[in-house]
Amino acid sequence: MRTVGVEEEYLLVDPESGHPLPVSEAVLRYAHTHPAPGHPPSAPPQEEGDEVEGEFQRQQVEIHTCTRSSLVDLRSDLGEARGRVNAAAADVGAAIAALGTSPQPVRPVTVPSPRYERILRRYGLTAEEHLTCACHVHVSVESEEEGVGVLDRIRTWLPVLVALSASSPFWQGRDSRYASYRTQAMSRWPATGPTDLFGSARAYHRVVDDLVGSGALVDVAMVYFDARLSHHLPTVEVRVADVCTDVRDAVMLAGLVRALVETEARAWAEGRPPSEVPTALVRAAAWQAARFGLDDELLLPQTCRAVPADEVVHALLDHVQDALDEDDGADSVADRVDAVLTHGSSARRQRRVHAQSGRLRDVVRDAVRLTAGEDE
Repeated sequence: MRTVGVEEEYLLVDPESGHPLPVSEAVLRYAHTHPAPGHPPSAPPQEEGDEVEGEFQRQQVEIHTCTRSSLVDLRSDLGEARGRVNAAAADVGAAIAALGTSPQPVRPVTVPSPRYERILRRYGLTAEEHLTCACHVHVSVESEEEGVGVLDRIRTWLPVLVALSASSPFWQGRDSRYASYRTQAMSRWPATGPTDLFGSARAYHRVVDDLVGSGALVDVAMVYFDARLSHHLPTVEVRVADVCTDVRDAVMLAGLVRALVETEARAWAEGRPPSEVPTALVRAAAWQAARFGLDDELLLPQTCRAVPADEVVHALLDHVQDALDEDDGADSVADRVDAVLTHGSSARRQRRVHAQSGRLRDVVRDAVRLTAGEDE
């Protein structure tokens, strides 16, 4: 069983007003000096990969889980990480909200560092306005060649993950009309979105080297492809999803990504060629998923034609079924997919809360409760 780990980014918000708070330094100081619940007061992190870090803006933090073979263990890790960061945030009068963008208007405040200052100078308003939160799923691969074989074969399915995870309908106090406006905000950076077929690890690295060498990127860490080879771990890193407000959805996402990586690794090993769907159509599928989420049609990867979203989601489940059947958490993944199809994504829930009260602060308050697991 391939191992899987998750990175989640959270907004730091005022639990009453819902406005983001630039308090990441204080939150990190608390998190780094207080052990996770149930652990002795030895220096955290408890295991390699169990980390709490800052991000580009002071209104957000990021956690990294350990890599796990069991989705049950991953669920426990995510719950502990959210609890630990929430406790740190509470110490300075804040809370965490797993939302792809801030519903309330916000003026981002960048963490002072030479690298971030260089990014601000180079990318101007794109960097100044950037405050988004994603979920990145890392799945182990045996080699870079296998990893690139996976990247070439998962690209057409990644828009479905956008639709399932969508949690960013609001931007600067307005309904963006997108289920995942984070996806649109990310598209402003120079190395984002779907990729062409690479064919080999050498070709992949040539593209990355050329991007960095062109001067368009500050460094290799700014390769923000929808999926990439991790530059510091032996994994494929799928970066396309919004952060999931409900931890159960994060585990579902991780299970789907692992099953998709396993399915396409087998296809690569057997010499089955990847789909040659043009990148322009993959990009169109990603836009459709970001715009409508699960509430309209998605593009079916096999035909690139629009069909009801639930049909495309079930096509993904069918595609990865053999790999899911080997996973001890397969039933929970399928059950959670069905629950999301029935009740809707986080984006739909946020709009429903806003429609009921008319107040964006209530949207954030609801997300704070759900992030903390109070509404499971």
